[in-house]
Amino acid sequence: KANGPLANTQVDASRVVTLELDANIRSDLPWRFRPLQASVQVHPGQLVQVMYEVTNASDVAITGQAIPSYGPQIAGQYFRKVECFCFSKQLFKPGEVRQMPVVFVIEPGLPKDVTTITLSYTFFKVESATPTAVAPEVPAPKDGKAG
Repeated sequence: KANGPLANTQVDASRVVTLELDANIRSDLPWRFRPLQASVQVHPGQLVQVMYEVTNASDVAITGQAIPSYGPQIAGQYFRKVECFCFSKQLFKPGEVRQMPVVFVIEPGLPKDVTTITLSYTFFKVESATPTAVAPEVPAPKDGKAG
């Protein structure tokens, strides 16, 4: 059962919206990322879960962050995620494969002319917070005078 305001959402069974799922990675991220299904048919107001799969194809642990986008852009105003791997950074061990859910509701207020929504995630590499990842600054001369 959904908690909070989603529990009172009315499902609009008279409407069907096609949700197309898309997955991208930045070129500096040696991962494979894909939705487990290309699209789903949903009714506005219906609680839906879809799954994505990520594989770290490298031999080192890497942290990534997924950023969602919507097409048409207005659809994002009516897309309510309850659970999403995009809510936090994801650390993947070398060779790790993980399936991750997105649980959402498309609000019934979605304009009637929107019949297809594309939900696209792009994973970005998140740099380590260690000082070695930052380019060192050139130290000032010890005597305080410019060189």
